[in-house]
Amino acid sequence: MRDTRESRLLLVLLIAIAFALITVDIRGGEQSPLDGVRHAAASAFGPVEKGVAAAVDPVGEAVAAVRDSGDRSSRIAELERENTALKQRLGSDDRNRGRLRELDAMLKTAGRGQYGIKGAQVIAIGAAQGFSWTVTIDIGANDGVRRDMTVLNGDGLVGRVTTVGPGTATVLLASDPKFTVGTRMEKTGEIGFANGQGDSSLRVELLNGKATVRKGDRLVTFGSSRDKPFVAGVPVGEVTHVEPAGGGLTRTLLVRPFVGFSKLDLVGVVVQAPHEDPRDTVLPPKPEAPKPAPTVTVTVTPSPSAKPQD
Repeated sequence: MRDTRESRLLLVLLIAIAFALITVDIRGGEQSPLDGVRHAAASAFGPVEKGVAAAVDPVGEAVAAVRDSGDRSSRIAELERENTALKQRLGSDDRNRGRLRELDAMLKTAGRGQYGIKGAQVIAIGAAQGFSWTVTIDIGANDGVRRDMTVLNGDGLVGRVTTVGPGTATVLLASDPKFTVGTRMEKTGEIGFANGQGDSSLRVELLNGKATVRKGDRLVTFGSSRDKPFVAGVPVGEVTHVEPAGGGLTRTLLVRPFVGFSKLDLVGVVVQAPHEDPRDTVLPPKPEAPKPAPTVTVTVTPSPSAKPQD
């Protein structure tokens, strides 16, 4: 398209429409008039995202096969290809080992909390069906996933399901500014509400303005009515900053979430809640403080001087 006055005007108009849609969607929240559009988009684009994710490895192998099908007359070129292939296999093995560790950690978390989960893989990130901090996972209604189900991984709370298609679902991440979850402090049981801030910290408002809180204290989910959207006991994060108590009705904390939202891969959707509130039992044991090294006391005994000879 040539850079004409009409094309520039069209571009400005499209940008204005996009900002208008973002504003309507954010202000509408759960009642957004675009919610139906997101559901339709999930059904339309979900299979495409899922198919693209599944096709990445076969396509890569095919490209590698074509690339390696040339003339191997040069021994140097052959060695270079073999070296590249070896590095690729080692990298793939490292990734697989990492994913096995993620899966093992997630199963242990689910076991401690007695959560019934469905495993899933993150296949897309960003605003594919909206303008929020979201990811798309490769399971949906056909797998028993429903809206307002808790999503976790081996580290803790990932988010909640917001939109469900036949074979995919959209998860609103706990880092999203519109995300809110009830929390409970470890040991003391103080209750509050955590909100995403779009960065590495959650902002928590404790209902007790005089609560005693220290840096390093941990929080879990409080749980929701009928366990939706949140089951109880899922690890949320660790306190990094406590704002001074100013005599208000609430106490404000900054919390570092246990989950790294920028590197999500394997997650679990909680399809069956525990029979009892697991309270703090899902939290991993705190590492023991390093013991001080014993003080070595050295006593020097002077040796008797040699007796002078006559």
